[in-house]
Amino acid sequence: MGDQPLRVLVCGDAEGRIDVLFNRVRTIQKKSGQFDLLLCVGDFFGSSPETQAEWEQYKSGAKKAPIHTYILGAACHETIKHFTSSDGCELAENITYLGRRGIFTGVSGLQIAYVSGREAQQEPAPAHCFTPKDVNTLMAPLVSSSKFKGVDILLTSQWPRGAWQYGNNPDINTKFCGSAAIATLAEALKPRYHFAGLEGTHYERLPYRNHMVLQESAQHVSRFIALASVNNPAKKKYLYAFSIVPMKNMDPVELVKQPQDVTENPYRKSGKESRKQKPASTADLGEPTGPCWFCLASPEVEKHLVISIGTHCYMALAKGCLTPDHVLLLPIGHYQSVVDLAAEVVEELERYKAVVRDFYKSRGRRCVLFERNYRSQHLQLQVVPVPVDKCATDDIKEAFMVQAQEQQMELLEIPEHTDLKQIAQPGTPYFYVELDSGEKLFHRIKKNFPLQFGREVLASEAVLNIPTRADWRECKYSREEEESLTKKVREAFEPFDFTLQD
Repeated sequence: MGDQPLRVLVCGDAEGRIDVLFNRVRTIQKKSGQFDLLLCVGDFFGSSPETQAEWEQYKSGAKKAPIHTYILGAACHETIKHFTSSDGCELAENITYLGRRGIFTGVSGLQIAYVSGREAQQEPAPAHCFTPKDVNTLMAPLVSSSKFKGVDILLTSQWPRGAWQYGNNPDINTKFCGSAAIATLAEALKPRYHFAGLEGTHYERLPYRNHMVLQESAQHVSRFIALASVNNPAKKKYLYAFSIVPMKNMDPVELVKQPQDVTENPYRKSGKESRKQKPASTADLGEPTGPCWFCLASPEVEKHLVISIGTHCYMALAKGCLTPDHVLLLPIGHYQSVVDLAAEVVEELERYKAVVRDFYKSRGRRCVLFERNYRSQHLQLQVVPVPVDKCATDDIKEAFMVQAQEQQMELLEIPEHTDLKQIAQPGTPYFYVELDSGEKLFHRIKKNFPLQFGREVLASEAVLNIPTRADWRECKYSREEEESLTKKVREAFEPFDFTLQD
């Protein structure tokens, strides 16, 4: 279809009023010509016997939809019975259920991302609800690609929390409106159009930017549009018509044109909001200021190095990695060190540590973790594999101890089951090592500390015997090499990645 625009109709909650909806579509098509597809957000089915009888006529083939119609899954308990599978399937001729969450790419190249239902408020999640895992499973493979610019359309039943910030206000009470997970998804996927339902009103937000002016190159704008339910008594808009050329077929200059009424991105936290309170002592330690390279929402983060994204943490290939599978474990939010972490972040970090150990073990490697909370802005837990046949855990421990003595540093062994938080207060500079035997070594940094100490020990003849790789700046790869290494680790790690398991 090349750069021919597609003509798309989008509808709010049909709530079982299928005849009314399709009659309206026929009227529009008679007046304005054929549309290519109809997308439905919110609850498509109703729960009354009348709406059930109406649906049976389409299901049996007695009636047929006048247009290719794609719907989301149940957003309430009463309509779950219509969706026997969480995967997409045809429910009637011309009516397709997209699925629980995923990406639908049409023959034209139009990319539609979707998440069905409401955000779960309990565990286990009811069938009409999505979980943070659903959102992450959809996001991770997309945002980790360096070629990813965004999707054409995002369909969700729930609104994104805070969509109205910096923009015009909807005519409803927004206090309890919307999902934070959907807001995170919208920020990450940068949809050109994002449609939602469920709130019973029509709201067309001013377009918003996906880049920071003067700090990043221009990107396309996003438009969030909420639609009312079909045939609502207040006659609020429930059907939206527009034309769109798939992003992949567009001229890049045309794609990033900014309309006059464009606003700031409603989901981006300002630096002040997203940053944790800095301890007073960090100024003396020469901590870098300015944008953070490791906050996942930051434009500076190198997303092509990302291997896995959880709810609170993520895993990435280490820049200038010591070995091809040397990784970092990092919190998604801005935390400076392990001792600053909230309980739920610690819990997921421990889970990541356990699966990375299993991953390395399956490849005949020991696992060495270390953290340097000194002259660092954002917690980076370095995780380095050491081949089992190179040395025993005791040899690695000894290498750290010997090198510490040479540098006149006191490296203490922490008793097993002792939490780092019991030893170091937030804001205390330290260096910390964790071996796969469970042994932990700790050094409280008082003044100058060799920044590459952890790498120097592991690169030394006693351990990996690659002394020329002690400094990460001497181990730089090209962007293409980094992408290739990341892809290999991501594929190998997949069987261990708990974020991909349903």
